Amino acid sequence: MQSRKRNIVSRIIGATLCVASMNFAFSSCEKIYEDLDPCAHGVSLRFIYDYNMEFANAFPKKVDCLTLYIYDEEGNHVGTRVVTGPELRDEGFRMTLDLEPGNYRFVAYGGMACGKSSFSMVRTPESGCKYSDVRAKMDVDCLTNPDRKKLHDMYWGQLTLATADLYQEGVVEMMKNTNNIRIMLQQMNGDPVDDKDFDFEITDDNTLFACDNDLIPNGVETYTPWARGQASTGVMEGSKEVIEAYAEFSTSRLMLKNSPKLVIRRKDGEEVVNIPLNNYLLLFRSEFHKDMDKQEFLDRRSEWSMLFFLDEDHTWLKTKIKINDWTVRINDAEI
Repeated sequence: MQSRKRNIVSRIIGATLCVASMNFAFSSCEKIYEDLDPCAHGVSLRFIYDYNMEFANAFPKKVDCLTLYIYDEEGNHVGTRVVTGPELRDEGFRMTLDLEPGNYRFVAYGGMACGKSSFSMVRTPESGCKYSDVRAKMDVDCLTNPDRKKLHDMYWGQLTLATADLYQEGVVEMMKNTNNIRIMLQQMNGDPVDDKDFDFEITDDNTLFACDNDLIPNGVETYTPWARGQASTGVMEGSKEVIEAYAEFSTSRLMLKNSPKLVIRRKDGEEVVNIPLNNYLLLFRSEFHKDMDKQEFLDRRSEWSMLFFLDEDHTWLKTKIKINDWTVRINDAEI
């Protein structure tokens, strides 16, 4: 009987010592002793890009380099981190930062630190710089150099987060700032259309970004195609194979507050198409997305295709346009 009591007492003492040791372990970050290193303190950041029409995280597949600017709660720049390695392709990638206790703002750019980047900072943030000073711009020769007209994709995101012992976890949600727009011309009678018979351009004022990713007026610029040519539809009309002309553009962010235009001219100078680009792209906002904000729709969708039908004298048959997979009757469209 006494032996049984001793066993019970031993178990109670053992459990008490176990709990005490656990409490000591968990409280060790709160009590710093001279013979112990300071506890890790800061943030652990995950980066995602699901601001797309699939609503799925594509960050590991799309973002090939990452720049993070760090600002304290007064808006002062306190550090920069750059990642260009294969770790970005890992779904489990986290950026761990040791920081002094406080609230911080993190501003991230994807695609800017790559060798083939199309965007850069107007002034590289450093000590003494403020968050409100942040300006990102598209490189000027991207509009003129044939080898740079296809913009390297650029992404932006930001997060405000407080630090914590053993690292506060946070998620930086990114959005894409670049678009690819493919224009196709098809003649209704089936005759082939040659891209060399036309000039294509998109005009917009969208080359300079503020700290919050809003566009700052910087002057209207002209985008010209980075690729153009002819393509077969694989369809025969009578004895003729239907051949279309195409032109492909790469542009910076499209915003409702601006008025980008798509203009197509014949070589004789006659305009075939002159349309407000945003209005026509928004025609693709189908019933599936009717509750989505217009600007959100333009930001989420970054790849576009538009097919214009021409009559026999190479003028636009304005009753019909095909945007991505949807056919729109212009007569009934409200733009």
